[in-house]
Amino acid sequence: MSLGFRISGRIGKPVAEVFDAVVNPTKLSGYFTTIGGASAPLVAGTTVTWWKSVPVEVDEVTKDKRIVLRWDATDAEGKPAYKTRIEMNFEPLDDGGTFVTIAEEGWREGEVGLKKSYLNCEGWSQMLACMKAYLEYGINLRDGYYRSELRGEPANETNI
Repeated sequence: MSLGFRISGRIGKPVAEVFDAVVNPTKLSGYFTTIGGASAPLVAGTTVTWWKSVPVEVDEVTKDKRIVLRWDATDAEGKPAYKTRIEMNFEPLDDGGTFVTIAEEGWREGEVGLKKSYLNCEGWSQMLACMKAYLEYGINLRDGYYRSELRGEPANETNI
């Protein structure tokens, strides 16, 4: 069995706008990858870089519906050891909003995997809240959110 989690929430914007806020590097950099940005749009079969140093493998992009990504899970020493899988689903709602679900899975069982899955759950929860504020109100909640970002450094497990 591998470790994983799922988070979700409603964003009061149409699905096309919410989906674009994830695949479009300029928009993603406005609320999530704010330090270092996103290197390119999310296109199936490519690898993009987030925060200038995190490779993100794009497995699937189904417009306005689903994005599947993979990225490195690190071992106890912080070295890449294997990949976890991220799946984002976008559901249009009758009220014109979008219900977003983000799931990440694939950590190995044990103390290290559990700790790292909790950290990523925090990160994706924060990403979803920041996306909501950015799209609905034009606010960048990420600005100054983590101590590391106050120093101009992307947040990671050792500096938040």
